[in-house]
Formats: sequence, structure tokens, C-alpha cells
Amino acid sequence: MAMKAAAIVTLPLTSNKPLHSLSHLNLSKPKPLPTFLISASSSSMSIETTPVKESTPLFLEQRASKFLHFVKYQGLGNDFILVDNLDSLEPKVTPEQAAKLCDRNFGVGADGVIFAMPGVNGTDYSMRIFNSDGSEPEMCGNGIRCYARFITELEDLKGKKSFTIHTGAGLIVPEIKDDGKVRVDMGQPILTASDVPTKLVATTDQAVVGAPLEVNGVTWNVTCVSMGNPHCITFGTNECQVGLLVHVELSRAKLESNLELCTCLIHNCDWFLMLFEIIAKKRRLTLALGQSLQVDDLNLSDVGPKFENHEVFPSRTNTEFVQVLSRSHLKMRVWERGAGATLACGTGACAVVVAAVLEGRSERSCTVDLPGGPLEIEWKEEDNHIYMTGPAEVVFYGSAPL
Repeated sequence: MAMKAAAIVTLPLTSNKPLHSLSHLNLSKPKPLPTFLISASSSSMSIETTPVKESTPLFLEQRASKFLHFVKYQGLGNDFILVDNLDSLEPKVTPEQAAKLCDRNFGVGADGVIFAMPGVNGTDYSMRIFNSDGSEPEMCGNGIRCYARFITELEDLKGKKSFTIHTGAGLIVPEIKDDGKVRVDMGQPILTASDVPTKLVATTDQAVVGAPLEVNGVTWNVTCVSMGNPHCITFGTNECQVGLLVHVELSRAKLESNLELCTCLIHNCDWFLMLFEIIAKKRRLTLALGQSLQVDDLNLSDVGPKFENHEVFPSRTNTEFVQVLSRSHLKMRVWERGAGATLACGTGACAVVVAAVLEGRSERSCTVDLPGGPLEIEWKEEDNHIYMTGPAEVVFYGSAPL
């Protein structure tokens, strides 16, 4: 039976050797392996070893140029093949090869291939990425955290905690924190409709905020944000957003009205909600807001592509479906342009907080739950920049034939 290797991998279980040499993989000079002579009968089986000559050809003895050395990282389950490309601004693999490498059945398996390249325009480094379908996005939030961890080990930057990276979305500045997490200055969000880009008509100051969008016969309310790459954020359809349940818990002391407990169902009345918030402060009431959209119930593989390829998004779009748990806690699922459903999307989490703030649903600092885990997102008023903090970890080291 003929067999073809998709990749040779080394799992980082006990080794702490640096990544910059990858010498511990021994890919260029494999040791000769013994062969076995096996004989068996109905009653017994014997095994004899036979020495192998040094000249015996092995598949690992092919020229190194036929293999791509890489390190696989993941950020909250969003996984990437990281490639040392510091000697050139030209990627070592083509988009077609990247798509094959990302295939989870016939390749290494990943959401994208990221290239660490030399800096341009005064930056320390440059980054390019090919999605699992071979397309090239401007940037990737989870990918940039993986990139930062890769660079620190690749360049052995023990004393340096922060550096500058040129991306298709502009300048990105990651910082490695003491706990190993990566905090990234993601820059300022882009809200002007034509720059996102989207053909939707602006609703406020040239931005698309809470605008209706018909997708497959259903009207969704969407906000459009660019983090250097386009995002369409929705908190639900017209039908599911009208249900806002307000529970009012009164203190033991009777109020002037002598009410003990009331539960009010409010339909599409933002001013009413504001009134209740004022009353809550004055009478020490507690409000619990229930959001009707349940993101876990979505058929993402059905609705996601319809958003991604909608005619109002000339460059296609990433789409985030959001459930509000509180004003500082959001939950989202994402359909990524060129990658489909993924466990996490860093730029998407940033865009979600921007949209939630613009729609009056959250504070500027939020925990955003994704299928792969939480990200901490802050949209600072002082500089209008968005800061993302989250993990990035090595999965394995490897080499794959091209």
C-alpha cells in the first residue's frame, strides 16, 4: 500500500529548546532505522532485527528544499501554521499550497498560514497571511498574537516585550505580558461605510449602525466596522430584538407605590429602558436584561456564507453574531471570510465591542466569550485605540512536503 507523508511533527511536551534553529527535529540527517524480519506460525511468532546500511534511501533524505519547516500555534483554538520567512518579503508557499497545508484531512490542518517577514517602512517585522481557502486577508487578531509569540522565540527576544509589525491593516504593536498572554494595540476602528467597505447606507455620521439588512428573506439589524478587515456585527433579527425582558427586584422595604415585585416586557423601547435605569438608581432596584438572540442555536454554516458573500459587501465580510450577557460580558460566534466557522476571531471580538458601544449595549471594556475561550477587549476613549488581550500557544513543530 503506497503512503505519502502529510507532515512530520514534534510535539512540545517536554522540550524547551528554542525555535530559531529547529535543530532538535533532525530533519536533514535522519538516523538509520533497523528493519525487522517477522516469521509466524499458528503456534509461535519470532522477530529478528537486520542491520541497515547507511546508504539505504529514506524519504527523510530528500532535499530540504522540498520541505516546509513550520511551527503550529493556536489562539483560543484559532490555529495557524507559522513560517520563518525573515529572509524575504515573498512568501515561501503559494496560496494554493497554503490551502493544501490547511486541509485538515490531507494536510497539516489550520485556519491559515502566517509568514514572519522582514520589517518595512521602519517597522521591526512584517506579517502576511493566507486563509485556508488561499485568499489573503489584511490581518488576523488571533494570528497576530501567535505571530508575536513566534517572533519572540524565533529571534530569541528575551529582553524585549514589545515590537512593531507591518500588516495589510496597518501598524500593529503587540506586547508580551508576564503571564505569557499577548496584549495587542489593534489601532483605531474604521466606521465610514465606504471604507469598511459596505454599500449599506450610513445611518449615523457616515457609519452603518443598527441598519436593516435582508439575508435570505430575514431582516437582521447590523453594524459595520473595519479593523483593517471588514466586519458585519449583528445582535439579532427584527423579531428577536423586540423582546427585552426587564426583571425588577424591589428591596424588602415597601416603596411609595407599595409594589413588591414586577416584571415588565418591553418591546423596542430604548427610552423606556433608560427610564427604568434611572428609577433603578433612585430606588436601588436591580435590572437584569435578557437578550433574545441565542448564538448557540444558530445554524452558522447556513447563514454565515450568505452574509459573507452578500452583495452589499464588495470585499466580502466577516460576520459576528452576538449575545449580550451583561454590559461588560458579550458572547459571540463568528463566520470568517475565507475560513468559515472558527473557534475565535480577534479582530471580530474587537469589532463586536465597538458595535456594542455604538448601539448602547455595553461598556468600553468587555470580556468577549468565543467558542475557543474569552478575550479581554478595551476601546479606550483617550486615543480611540482598541486593545486586545489573550493567549497564544505552541501546538507542535513540524515539517511538511511541498
